[in-house]
Amino acid sequence: MIRFECDYAEGAHPEIIKRLTDTNLEQTSGYGEDGHCANARRLIRLACDAKNADVHFLVGGTQTNMTVIAAALRPHQGVIAAETGHINVHETGAVEATGHKVIALPTKDGKLTAEQIAQTVRAHHNDPNHEHIVQPAMVYISNPTETGTIYYKSELEAISAVCREAAIPLFLDGARLGYGLAAEGNDLTLKDIATLCDVFYIGGTKVGALFGEAVVITNDALKRDFRYLMKQRGAMLAKGRLLGIQFETLFEDGLYFRISQHAIDMAVLIRDAFRAKSYSFLCESPTNQQFPILTQQQIDALKQDFAFEIWTQTSENTFAVRFCTSWATRKEDVENVINAIPAA
Repeated sequence: MIRFECDYAEGAHPEIIKRLTDTNLEQTSGYGEDGHCANARRLIRLACDAKNADVHFLVGGTQTNMTVIAAALRPHQGVIAAETGHINVHETGAVEATGHKVIALPTKDGKLTAEQIAQTVRAHHNDPNHEHIVQPAMVYISNPTETGTIYYKSELEAISAVCREAAIPLFLDGARLGYGLAAEGNDLTLKDIATLCDVFYIGGTKVGALFGEAVVITNDALKRDFRYLMKQRGAMLAKGRLLGIQFETLFEDGLYFRISQHAIDMAVLIRDAFRAKSYSFLCESPTNQQFPILTQQQIDALKQDFAFEIWTQTSENTFAVRFCTSWATRKEDVENVINAIPAA
């Protein structure tokens, strides 16, 4: 069985495994206070051109999302997100379990707009009963989104401007950020993201690492006591150097960007093959997630040899499915699925 269900089916990039093995018997301080974490922080600040940013290494995406959001909000406040946003649909209510409501807004392509956010904030404060309603006090977006779309620089600038005018922090979930930065047509850089967002994270779990995410905090108001909250939420790793070594390896010579580009190259091959056979798509995704629409018969034929995700039903007998490539996707596996695509 060749698997295209997700981008974390494999372990870690061989260079990371080698580095972990080579440093296995080193003795270091714990909880991210070792030299490897310090160097990884330095490399990430350089990549983001954000010398004053705080950089923290957390164990996984769900822990990262709930820790960042809980750190930023007071008890009566909630976070605005797209209704398809990861925190709203794929984290088992982790944010709500911290006591903060996810204020989910409808979206056609997985992306929030600046006007939606501004309207939501205005509507709350203009409501005479606003003190009885959860206050929207943070904006959560992901890049890429759950449906593989990306934010362009003008869109992020507009959202950032709205958030700053409303004095609410903007948080970008970057679990797949490498794939967004490598996507066709992308015009955002890490520096842009660091400038326009108050806090974001660089995903490792889905982009070459065994596990781990690097949180970058640029807003001074969000920096205070963040390590206390990491510990409280179970996001702080005792053997923190295991995270530092991985991000050190990913960022010291551009490995993170090279392997992200590979995933995009493989996804484009799959996308173009489906297009060549006249398949339609749920959305136009330039990233490592592709969503062709198949009949049940076509799904059954492909499922004999390939694993992929049924995403959503689009008609009585058609379904959008997701083919997800990764840093480790082999070209021969992509060629196998291309050759197996049935006629539309």
